Amino acid sequence: MTLSGFIAYSGALALAAAIPGPGVTALVARALGSGFRSSLFMSIGLIAGDLTYLTAVMLGLAVIAQTFGAVFLVIKWLGVAYLAWLGWQFWTSGITAEKVEAQKGRDGLVPNFLAGYAVTIGNPKTMVFYLALTPTLVDLRTITVSDYAVLAGLTVVVLLVVLVPYLALAAKARWFLATPRALKAMNRTAAAFMMGAAAAIAARQ
Repeated sequence: MTLSGFIAYSGALALAAAIPGPGVTALVARALGSGFRSSLFMSIGLIAGDLTYLTAVMLGLAVIAQTFGAVFLVIKWLGVAYLAWLGWQFWTSGITAEKVEAQKGRDGLVPNFLAGYAVTIGNPKTMVFYLALTPTLVDLRTITVSDYAVLAGLTVVVLLVVLVPYLALAAKARWFLATPRALKAMNRTAAAFMMGAAAAIAARQ
């Protein structure tokens, strides 16, 4: 892979991770309920889930990419439709104080790690992201082991850079993120980013 390819992947991943979704919702909820330490281990679980999907995509789609180019066209438009739908959902309802309250959990390093991992593995948005964007950013037919190692390292770094400020802010300013005005602003911002991401994927050749 080229440097520009790694940069494009990192930028797309950062944008997708920054958009509040099930993972960020659970992470913020854990930080609001249990503080920084518990949510940090939950974020590590979220990252482990992303690495699982990245590995599956690299192993599974590399073979398909050599033969079935049309598959990625279908995946692309499914991803566009799903992101647009998520944008609409966040604009009309999104994260609420009740959802945050319901996801508060008890402390415990392993339980928090497993909770984060389960959130990512059970989140179709994560798989759609990798299926829709990875083939357009990474040439899966020529990917090497060293390329995969770099992508995995970038995934860890980018997700930590994006997620840690969320949990730090939630842990330090619980009262602010629990207010209806702040949640509404976050929901509207998330909706705008999701719609923009859907448009960007649709326009990409």
